[in-house]
Amino acid sequence: MARRLISSGSTFEQDIGYSRAVVDGDWVFVSGTTGFDYTSMTIAPDVVAQAEQCMKNISHALEQAGSSLRDVVRVTYVVPKADEFESCWPVLRKYFGEVRPAAMMISAGLADPRMRIEIEVTARKS
Repeated sequence: MARRLISSGSTFEQDIGYSRAVVDGDWVFVSGTTGFDYTSMTIAPDVVAQAEQCMKNISHALEQAGSSLRDVVRVTYVVPKADEFESCWPVLRKYFGEVRPAAMMISAGLADPRMRIEIEVTARKS
């Protein structure tokens, strides 16, 4: 099966040179995804709202790849301020509470100071 590239239409993908997701066989690799609404290229100031938008963006990329959030096997969360992560838990539980992928949280700076969370996932198509 050939490798297939998925784009969200985000200007970041073209400017930096990456894909929102890459499908390789049964695997789907979704790039680190922030809380930007890619249709308007706006971002909410609130970390919880950003987490919600991240999940919507990831879900859309997975759908384009023929997959879904139910197929996620690994997730990595990156937050600049570790103490803000807990406020995102209800959003993350809403999407992954039944799926329960392997997970990791890293506290590190992100490319834009408006970004308060970035989420990367790997899924295996069922």
